[in-house]
Amino acid sequence: MDEGGSRIRRRVSVRKRNRPSLEGVFAASPATELKHRDEEKEDEEMVAGSRRRKTVDVQPVEIIDSEEDMFGDYDSFAENSFLAQVDDLEQKYLQLPEHRNHATDHATEDLCSESDKQNTLNVTAVGDCTELNIDDHTKKESRHEDVSIEPEADILYDVPSSQVLFFENLHNSSSDLGGPSTEEKDWNSSCPKTVNEELLVNSREQPQQTVESSSKIRTSSDANRKSLKDHLKSTMTGNAKAQTPIFSRTKQLKETLLSEEINVAKKTIESSSDDLGPFYSLPSKVRDLYVQFKGIEKLYEWQHTCLTLKSVQERKNLIYSLPTSGGKTLVAEILMLQELLCRRRDVLMILPYVAIVQEKISGLSSFGIELGFFVEEYAGSKGKFPPIKRREKKSLYIATIEKGHSLVNSLIETGRISSLGLVVVDELHMIGEGTRGAILEMTLAKILYTSKMTQIIGMSATLNNVEDLQKFLQAEYYTSQFRPVELKEYMKINDTIYEVDSRAENGMTFSRLLNYKYSDTLKKMDPDHLVALVTEVIPNYSCLVFCPTKKNCENVAEMICKSLSKEYLKHKEKEKQEVIMNLKNVSGGNLCRVLKRTIPFGVAYHHSGLTSDERKLLEEAYSTGVLCLFTCTSTLAAGVNLPARRVILRAPYVAKEFLKRNQYKQMIGRAGRAGIDSVGESILILQEKDKQQVLELISKPLENCYSHLVQEFTKGIQTLFLSLIGLKIATNLDDIYHFMSGTLFGVQQKVLLKEKSLWEITMESLRYLTEKGLLRKDTMYGSEEEFQNNFHITKLGRASFKGTIDLAYCDILYRDLKKGLEGLVLESLLHLIYLTTPYDMASQCDPDWMIYFRQFNQLSPAEQNVAALVGVSENYIGKKASGQAIRKELEEFWVYRALLGELTKKLTYCVKAELIPLMEVTGVLEGRARQLYSAGYKSLTHLANANPEVLIRTIDHLSRCQAKQIVSSAKMLLHEKAEALQEEVEELLRLPSDFPGIVASSTEKA
Repeated sequence: MDEGGSRIRRRVSVRKRNRPSLEGVFAASPATELKHRDEEKEDEEMVAGSRRRKTVDVQPVEIIDSEEDMFGDYDSFAENSFLAQVDDLEQKYLQLPEHRNHATDHATEDLCSESDKQNTLNVTAVGDCTELNIDDHTKKESRHEDVSIEPEADILYDVPSSQVLFFENLHNSSSDLGGPSTEEKDWNSSCPKTVNEELLVNSREQPQQTVESSSKIRTSSDANRKSLKDHLKSTMTGNAKAQTPIFSRTKQLKETLLSEEINVAKKTIESSSDDLGPFYSLPSKVRDLYVQFKGIEKLYEWQHTCLTLKSVQERKNLIYSLPTSGGKTLVAEILMLQELLCRRRDVLMILPYVAIVQEKISGLSSFGIELGFFVEEYAGSKGKFPPIKRREKKSLYIATIEKGHSLVNSLIETGRISSLGLVVVDELHMIGEGTRGAILEMTLAKILYTSKMTQIIGMSATLNNVEDLQKFLQAEYYTSQFRPVELKEYMKINDTIYEVDSRAENGMTFSRLLNYKYSDTLKKMDPDHLVALVTEVIPNYSCLVFCPTKKNCENVAEMICKSLSKEYLKHKEKEKQEVIMNLKNVSGGNLCRVLKRTIPFGVAYHHSGLTSDERKLLEEAYSTGVLCLFTCTSTLAAGVNLPARRVILRAPYVAKEFLKRNQYKQMIGRAGRAGIDSVGESILILQEKDKQQVLELISKPLENCYSHLVQEFTKGIQTLFLSLIGLKIATNLDDIYHFMSGTLFGVQQKVLLKEKSLWEITMESLRYLTEKGLLRKDTMYGSEEEFQNNFHITKLGRASFKGTIDLAYCDILYRDLKKGLEGLVLESLLHLIYLTTPYDMASQCDPDWMIYFRQFNQLSPAEQNVAALVGVSENYIGKKASGQAIRKELEEFWVYRALLGELTKKLTYCVKAELIPLMEVTGVLEGRARQLYSAGYKSLTHLANANPEVLIRTIDHLSRCQAKQIVSSAKMLLHEKAEALQEEVEELLRLPSDFPGIVASSTEKA
């Protein structure tokens, strides 16, 4: 048991041995205080108003730590027990002539009043008001001392452990127990009377009676009421059965300190003071956690400057831009923690890719556990709409761009958008990239329009036309060129390496010649000298090689491994074999032949052709140093944080398009690992023919961000209008036009619109949605006022925007689902998979029709029946149709709701049912889930209560960092589920707001 629990038990033992016996108390009463029977009433009033201080024999203290009966050796229920003595005294008092005709004993009413009102009598509750003050001399020899009263004594020390649970109720209800006026200064008037004190007063006011008389009175009393003995017996029995809480004094002190610091930080933030508190208006525990979890002991100078900006302290919107690896995320995290802990409001963080969301979830779950907030994942198939409304703790939502948009929509629809205190957007420059940029723009525009109290923070490494973004977001701007590790840029032409130098006449200066000895065979295999460049850093340092295409990634990885010596095979050989085994497990035993050959050398490729599980395993191996070289496509540059000592660009192309300045900056920004490397290097390999174009690339400014809201017509402006009307943000033409004026498109309309005005595009889009049956108008007055009326969304329109369905396909999807209801085939999952496959995947699919035909012939009769139902005939195999998931807004498709839930889980994890709970934990893949399940960790609860050190010893090749992340993530998920269940229980027990009686009473008051 912890220190606090032991201390409580020791105090209980002390109090048992110091408590005076009943006879001793009576012996301490002078005979002069026993009054004549005729004077009893007068004395009762006097004793009740003023009670003398009593003296008791203070015995030497004997400290005993062993557990024992709570009531000591005199608190049993035997005939000679303390309760029997109390009962006898009660009956002796009842024999008095003036009390014989009363069924209720007035002398015991004060004692029982608390029990009558609370249904329990906490005999020892007086511990909060009294404590024996025993000095060192008293401990050595027994002597009479006055009882010293300490009204503020700590309850954990004076109240027995089994009574702690009852004290709070007694304390809270003390004002309702009919106690004396608070104006009285006497201590006895403000504290409950003990049993011994009550009995002492009664004994002083009556003579002793015979046992026979007492027995008669007891019989009469028991027939009409519950005796004092029964009250005490039932109460002490209940108290003894109460579960003894285990209190950790150290933990309580830590929690109290954290709570006090949060309150101080909250006051600091709300005031205009320049005092930043222990850690930028946050508790000092936050600083300690950053040291513990991330090894960050001190902030960079620019981070301190940014956090102390006047605009930040005034909660104005902010855009800040720094080079990659400059530490932008830490500033955002501190601002998020301020919002969660001090302002007590929810936070949304929007990240570009699922992999980055999962990485951030792993990194912040530990902070959530320690500081008391939830970290919720909104990526892939995860996320609840609307989010669970928490009772006390606040939530940090970490979402992809698409999920973030859906989350904001659900908060607006339920009227909870004001609960969102802060929105952080990483890679803000993506607002100018196609469909995803349009969705991000819609999300931010809705927040700006519907919640004036929500702060928006945007960050990026590659921003140019910041003025447009500032105007759109109504934000301040901060920038710095700081990099924690110096970055040196090089270019390689033939076997010569040049350093990029803006001061030089042609933008570059000679650096060195490559002196790697190439054989004739190797020269043909590696004309760009890649082997020479990578072997200068691997295996002791890491290296990234960016290639133009996915196929080129695989070819380069194989080529490099063929040229490496066998010495590279010995570097972390055991760990590499473990990676290969895990890859086989997650891919059903089939490992890519390229990876099988390259991983033993510490080399692997990384591109979109990998499954998410394969990608996670490879990234984890690279981060821990098992793999030292990645050949990758440009998508890794904007993906998870995988820095390297050297970054090599295989060619100045992405696919067949020439490299853009933004892409180039993102790629080379991965060079240099803070805290590990003293310098980072980037080398761009180019041919002589591309030299001039490359020189322009490295010297020109970054590209501008332009809105794609109108270019992405069905996924942009039309979807926006449908959601504006569906969420009742804007329901008529004037309001919609006003909303559009506040978007990035509205800011840039003079540049983007040349043929049509914004008004014309707005009217045209509303007309299209109405004709498609997604919107309807109330009335029509004429051509000029045709769109001045209010618009309403139809059921199909609501299902389309809530299901994030491309409006170009919504009517086709509706017809397919209707047709599916006529003959839904459930003998296999083929029909459901067909209905849930996105339509736009058809354009991305280019099958081998001979293989397709052979597979078709191998289908079962039921599956061929599915093909016939959807229009795929044997005569025309080339025709392919698809569908997409439907929302519950269309009640006629209720059958799909029941069927698609289980299908979603199967398609998400593709594992056996028993592994699904473990797969929900961030960082757990199929192979790891099997290991955990075999080791006995079969549920989320098992993982949440696991000891990371035990996990490391039990699970093969599990690092301490990974074990801690798994446990933290499991704890966070478990807390979320428990909180959701608690909320559901409270909702069920809560009286409905539309209850008839409440509605009637409120109407009467009005």
